[in-house]
Amino acid sequence: MTSALLRMSASIESGRPGAVVIGGDYQGLGIVRSLGRHGIPVVIVDDEHSISRHSRYAAGSLAVRDLRDDEDTVRALQALADQLDVDGWVVYPTREETVAALSRRRHELSERFRIPTPDWEVTRWAWDKRNTYQRAAELGIPAPRTWLIGSEPELASVDGSPPFVLKPAIKEHFFYATKCKAWRADSRDELARRFRDAADLVGAEEVLVQEMIPGDGSTQLAYCAFFKQGAGRASMVVRRLRQHPVDFGRASTFVETVDLPELSEVAERFLASIDYYGLVELEFKHDARDSKTKLLDVNARTWGYHSLGQRAGVDFPYLLYADQVGLPIPDHVRAQPGIAWIRLATDVPTVAGELARRRMRWGTYLRSLRASNVESVFSRDDPVPGLAELALLPYLAMKRGF
Repeated sequence: MTSALLRMSASIESGRPGAVVIGGDYQGLGIVRSLGRHGIPVVIVDDEHSISRHSRYAAGSLAVRDLRDDEDTVRALQALADQLDVDGWVVYPTREETVAALSRRRHELSERFRIPTPDWEVTRWAWDKRNTYQRAAELGIPAPRTWLIGSEPELASVDGSPPFVLKPAIKEHFFYATKCKAWRADSRDELARRFRDAADLVGAEEVLVQEMIPGDGSTQLAYCAFFKQGAGRASMVVRRLRQHPVDFGRASTFVETVDLPELSEVAERFLASIDYYGLVELEFKHDARDSKTKLLDVNARTWGYHSLGQRAGVDFPYLLYADQVGLPIPDHVRAQPGIAWIRLATDVPTVAGELARRRMRWGTYLRSLRASNVESVFSRDDPVPGLAELALLPYLAMKRGF
C-alpha cells in the first residue's frame, strides 16, 4: 500500500481534484479508465479482491473489511480521508447498497467529498421497486403486472397465469442471500414454495410477484444517461442481447447501442418526475403480447456496460466528474448506434449453455464476436486487470455465482 500512497501523493500535488470509486470490479474499472485517461487521479475502495487496483490508471487503493451497510461505507471514506488529502474528490458508487449509504448520509459526507448521488427523497424511487412501480403507474408508464403480497394466503389474489417471477423490492437483501436477481415459478405450487423461501430470506413484505414477460435478448432494452435538470445531457439506448444468467440476468454480457428516441422520452419523463441528477440506467422489456415496452428497474449509479459509452461518444463517468468540478459539458449528446460491448468472462458460459440447448447457432455467436467493439476488461493500453481477472475467476465464481 505504501507505493500506492506515494503515487497518490504525487497526483494530489498536481492540484486537480480526483475521484473515489467504491467497488473495483469491471464496472469500477470502467470508471477508473475513463477518468485516468483524462489525467484525473483515482483511488479505489473495495471489500473484495479488486481488479481495478491493477490498472495503470489507478493512483491508489484502499482495502476494507466490509461495505454492506451505511456505517461501513462512511467509515471507509473517513479512513481514506484520514490517510490522504481527498477533500473535494468525486465519489462514484458501483453497488446498490453503496448508493443507499451515500444518499442517506449525503449531508455528512459532503463536508469532505463531492457526492453526486441524490438525496434519499430522490434515490428512494429507484432503490425500492415498490416505489418505482408506483411512480410509473402515476405517470402512465407501462410495467409488468405486479402483486404486493404480505403473506402466503394473499397469493390467492394473484389472478394471472404462470410462469411467474418472484423478485425482491430491494435488490441487495435478496441478492447476497441467493446470488440471484429473481426466481421463476412455473406453477401455483412452485409459486407458494418460492414465496415461502423468499419470505424467510427478506420478509414477506419485500417479495414481489410479477408476470413473466416472454421474449429473448432482442426484447431487453435500457436507457442510460447523465441526467440533469429534467433532461438527458448525454444518453445511450441499448439492446441487452445477452445476460447472465439467461432468464434473470445479474448483469448483461453482450450489449449493442440502438436508436430508439421513443424509449428515451419515456425514461426521461420518469427521471424528470423525481428530479433526478447523475448517472442512471433504466431497464425495460418489450412485451410483444400488447406491443408495450415495460419498465423493469432503475439503477441510480453506473451500470455494468457503461464503458460502451466511451466508444460510442458519451463518456459517462467523465461527464459527471466535469459537471461536479465546474468544467463545461456538452448538451444533449446521444450515443452512436451500432456499437457493441461484450463481457467474455460471463458471455462465454452463457453462450455455451445456449448452444448446448440449441437455442443459439454458432454462426450467430461468431458474428456477434466480430461485431464487438469493446471488451469489459481487456484493453491494449491497460492489460494487467484482464490478467488479474483471469486469475480471480474461481474467486468470482464462489463470491458471485459465476
